[in-house]
Amino acid sequence: MNILFGLVITLVAATITVGSMLVVRRRAPEGSHFTDGDRASGVFGVLATGFSILLGFIIFLGFTSYDESRSGAETEATIVSQQVQTAQFLPNVAAELTGELVCYARYVVGPEWDALAAGKLGDRINPWGAEMFLTISRVDTKSAVEQSAYDRWMGQTSDREQARVARIHGAEGIIPVPLWFALFAVSAVIFAYLLFFADPGEGPVTQGMLMGSVTVVISLLLLLLMFFNHPHGDGVGRLHPNAMERTLRLNDIQAEAVGLDVTAPCDEHGNAR
Repeated sequence: MNILFGLVITLVAATITVGSMLVVRRRAPEGSHFTDGDRASGVFGVLATGFSILLGFIIFLGFTSYDESRSGAETEATIVSQQVQTAQFLPNVAAELTGELVCYARYVVGPEWDALAAGKLGDRINPWGAEMFLTISRVDTKSAVEQSAYDRWMGQTSDREQARVARIHGAEGIIPVPLWFALFAVSAVIFAYLLFFADPGEGPVTQGMLMGSVTVVISLLLLLLMFFNHPHGDGVGRLHPNAMERTLRLNDIQAEAVGLDVTAPCDEHGNAR
């Protein structure tokens, strides 16, 4: 659906710009509005090169943010699975922590990911992270193994929180509004500049190709930047909670293999019962 929407936007933009070129071409002087075509082409080359370098650099940063969110989701899911194992060595709270970890993962897959997709997560926290803090604060270690498990748990908690930050940091968009304004303003300048190349001596197909090809390239690059600006949600290529869903399945398989009975204090969406 997102790809179809992008194709429609690109087609509409190309239709508008090509139509504008063909209309302007009817009243344009022979040989275009420029008396020196080489000089005009050189100026256009400067405009196009500067715009492409700027846009390419921003897309690179957007892809970097996208990859950080993807890596954060993978790391967070892996750490949750590791904490399930660590929890079994903590006295008195092993079953409680295990259930809360399951709820943490379900909440990530459910309400939290929905909020990410809608760009409305804001400063909301995963409530099961707070519940696990309250639970682990009651632990009183008495052996070296228990102390080691406690230290390991605290380290994993810190790593999990860092991974969560990496996963959600681009939820509300990483491209500031002034930069969007600059990109669209430069796009408009390039479009207007191309209209001065309107030449009734050239065929309509040639003139349409001149304007249409530039419009399609710019439109696709801007749409790609919009995609990277909001990487979560539905659609091809967007980030999905696949890693955490896999962790939930693996935890169920491992718990069954070792005979561990896990009772999660939440429903399937991570909401407290």
